[in-house]
Amino acid sequence: MLRGKNRLFIIKKIGNTILLFAALVLVTTAAQAAITGSAHDFSGAGYGTDEICIFCHSVHNAKQEGAVTIAPLWYHKMSTASYTTYTSPSLKQTALQPRGPSKLCLSCHDGSVAIDSFGNKSGTNLVTGSANIGTNLSDDHPISIKWKHSTFKVNPNCSDCHGGVMHSFTYSGLPFYGTAGNMYLECGSCHEPHNKFPQYPKMLRKALAGSYICLFCHGK
Repeated sequence: MLRGKNRLFIIKKIGNTILLFAALVLVTTAAQAAITGSAHDFSGAGYGTDEICIFCHSVHNAKQEGAVTIAPLWYHKMSTASYTTYTSPSLKQTALQPRGPSKLCLSCHDGSVAIDSFGNKSGTNLVTGSANIGTNLSDDHPISIKWKHSTFKVNPNCSDCHGGVMHSFTYSGLPFYGTAGNMYLECGSCHEPHNKFPQYPKMLRKALAGSYICLFCHGK
């Protein structure tokens, strides 16, 4: 029979295990709730599957060519389009042809590849409406532009913005993509594809009200 300190230790250990399990369940449930029912949930669209993640990710036989090597178990067909990029006299950096992280988004959103083209399947259902931004990006916010402190009016003391791929930039809460000292602004800098912030429209990471998301980088 357990007594004294041993009994208290066992009770405490069991209690901590239960709390940890409950926390994991809450995190998993929150992640599922974010993508489920969002604009990226095609499970009920009649595209041949009732799965949600499979349109972009696969547990097995993920694609490993080109830009998709940087993506977690990527499964969607990639676009081979060339893009007209944004230019402006006030832009201090050159917008490159979309890099890996943005190419993942454009594999649907440039309108050249069907939403249901994943794995070995060739689909026919293209993105429509404002979600189809096409291959002419000259009228869209520039992407694949290199981050430099001299480019934007942002606190230069935020050293962790150079911390690596998808590392959160603490000052703004918006991620940049790349490696230390070689970070880029990509589609995912403003948009979160898994809808982790459902309180904001268009899968944004910050609010549009009062141009809040714009002023995080473009401080005036």
